[in-house]
Amino acid sequence: MSEEREKQEHERMHALGIAHTHTHTETKAVLNRMSKIIGHMESIKTMVENGRDCSEVLIQLAAVKSAIGGVSRVILKDHIDHCIVDAAKENDVHAIEELKKAIDKFI
Repeated sequence: MSEEREKQEHERMHALGIAHTHTHTETKAVLNRMSKIIGHMESIKTMVENGRDCSEVLIQLAAVKSAIGGVSRVILKDHIDHCIVDAAKENDVHAIEELKKAIDKFI
């Protein structure tokens, strides 16, 4: 996003009562990882439909669980690096409280 566009977006969000904008640098990587996870889940579904061994299915589910944990870490780091840093600069206590709630649910 260009600097002028970012400024316009910031002003628009501020007018709506939102103190900061959500800028993410890892969106493409997150979407790519999520597509792989979805594909992996589809293959696990096929394994179950084909009556594959439960142990094999569980191993694949563990791999998906690990991949979800990885993409979650990327999202959390990106959120802290950008959104929360911006929120702190703008004294946006609401955004920080929302992060705390999300972390409570995630953990």
